[in-house]
Amino acid sequence: MVDFAGWEMPIMYVRPGGGGGVQEEHQHVRTSGGLFDVSHMGRVKIAGRHARRLLERLCTRRIGDMEPGQCRYTLCCNEQGGVKDDVIVYRMDDDEFLVVVNAANREKMLAHFEQVRAANDFNVKIDDQTLSTAMVALQGPKVMELIGKFSREVPTLKRYRFAVKNLMIVKLIVSRTGYTGEDGVEVILPASMVGMAMKLMLKDAGMDTPDAIIRPAGLGARDTLRTEAGMPLYGHELGEEINALASGLDFAINLDKDQMERGEPFVGQEALKRTRDEGGPRRRLVGMRLEGKRSARPGMTIKAGDKEIGVVTSGTPSPTLGYPIAMGYVDRDYATPGTAVAVDTGKGAVIEGAVTPMPFYKAPKPS
Repeated sequence: MVDFAGWEMPIMYVRPGGGGGVQEEHQHVRTSGGLFDVSHMGRVKIAGRHARRLLERLCTRRIGDMEPGQCRYTLCCNEQGGVKDDVIVYRMDDDEFLVVVNAANREKMLAHFEQVRAANDFNVKIDDQTLSTAMVALQGPKVMELIGKFSREVPTLKRYRFAVKNLMIVKLIVSRTGYTGEDGVEVILPASMVGMAMKLMLKDAGMDTPDAIIRPAGLGARDTLRTEAGMPLYGHELGEEINALASGLDFAINLDKDQMERGEPFVGQEALKRTRDEGGPRRRLVGMRLEGKRSARPGMTIKAGDKEIGVVTSGTPSPTLGYPIAMGYVDRDYATPGTAVAVDTGKGAVIEGAVTPMPFYKAPKPS
């Protein structure tokens, strides 16, 4: 267990009788299913007459064309075009939304939401529901089959859609989202009921048996899984000093939002337009396949020959692929897949490798 943004979080689990650990949890998620406690993520309800307009101002991606029951991944930027946080917005109905923010950014983002609301005199109520709710993620190729024993509707959800369900007396928000690259769901429910609800939902999963469909997994496996899937992590690939256009998340940035019907310019939009008009960011996020067994670590220098061209943001041995992988920012002239690079360990050694497309691993499409 470790402290993470004020939450006591598991790095990994050890199973009774032996077994467990990061690599075993990782492989179980890839082949069957894993249960993650992600209650540390912030959950903020935004409701009122101007809820949509507030979120249009806050988010780099269009919000107004979302339908009730739809989720959308987006960024929130500062005035300079740096990333304050990456969030998922749930549209509950016309005037009510739920925003899931990163744990370490919750207080900062609540203040940012309120600042933008006040500056525009929006009629909106901002309600932090993090401590009154819990959030768990079920991820893996066998998860939807298991959930089908409880619900006919949830397995039919499309990616980034959600349903509100009742389990006994518990209200659940079940979304087909996740942070592992696998199929699965994330579930939001009352904090007081999470223990009972999990027991009910997992009673047929045989969690304590050798052939368990789903086993608990911690932050260690969550990090190796998301790295294989090429998913950015705030504080590594994303940050206030990192230009949003450098992150490769162009799908989540609508620079023409203010020109759309009922559109609103978002915070940082003008700065990002200037970056685009000046030829784009100087550095870009890339994936790297590395040789040998040694892993790159965040902060290590990336070189092309003797020239320093960038910095590593994440790195891990890939349990699925069998070789080390990394992400990092490099000068844009070196961002083409196939470009030879080397990571300077800072200890007189280098790790040879090459730029490679992301994601490193892509799960088969769910049926």
